[in-house]
Amino acid sequence: MVTIEKDFFSIRQICESGQCFRLEKLGESEKAGEKYGLTALGRYLEIVQKGNEISFDCSQEEFELVWKGYFDLEEDYGRIIGMIDETDAYLLQASTYGSGIRILRQDLWEMIVSFIISQQNHIKRIRKCIDLLSRKYGEEKHTEKGGCYYDFPKPEALAEAALEDLYACNLGYRCRYIHDTAWSVSSGEVDLARLKDMGYEEAKAELMKLCGVGVKVAECVCLFGLHRTEAFPVDTHINKVLRQQYPQGFPFERYKGYEGTLQQYIFYFDLMKQEK
Repeated sequence: MVTIEKDFFSIRQICESGQCFRLEKLGESEKAGEKYGLTALGRYLEIVQKGNEISFDCSQEEFELVWKGYFDLEEDYGRIIGMIDETDAYLLQASTYGSGIRILRQDLWEMIVSFIISQQNHIKRIRKCIDLLSRKYGEEKHTEKGGCYYDFPKPEALAEAALEDLYACNLGYRCRYIHDTAWSVSSGEVDLARLKDMGYEEAKAELMKLCGVGVKVAECVCLFGLHRTEAFPVDTHINKVLRQQYPQGFPFERYKGYEGTLQQYIFYFDLMKQEK
């Protein structure tokens, strides 16, 4: 077990922010705090948070090698929020409301499939689709405590899957997109390793060669799968806020390099307002 104290970190807000679909709440108590389970990077992790104290159920070595980077714990999010124009009341309110969100460093392949699934979809259904895919095509693994979880399916497994079997995972018209994209990646037509060394615009263009990946999905993948925090995905939530709050245009230049982080505050703030 590794326990740290960290400001600007909320496992609940990260779970609700629409960037990670295999993080789920396991329980909550006034004494122990909130408990979450995460399946990521071929591993399973349980996290407990009470206030700014966060406990990771793993060894110190695993924490240093895997989870410190995954949760972007070395980034100063207080500094990023401090960059916000003091006259921008909306962005200040959004960043205060979602100040515990961090941009996770997630698996690139998983993000490609996840955000193809996200098209014309809602978070609860996306989670269900990904869970079904993982159970059907992912490798079954076991925790040291005897628990069972499923790794995210490899490109080869989805490329070899029959379309009718993919339909059984509630993917609808996205089945063909995922199947064709899996073939492109597994055949080497699109080299995911090369994407990590590309600049933002080049990586986005390369991602858009994949079936079912348009501008918005490519930008989500750049932000959450490549940690290109300059990516600024625009969906219905963001489009509405830009139209209502920034009719003269969002001040991208002021926040160069952190546009995607601020996008997450805006997205989460608007999403939570709608759900209340």
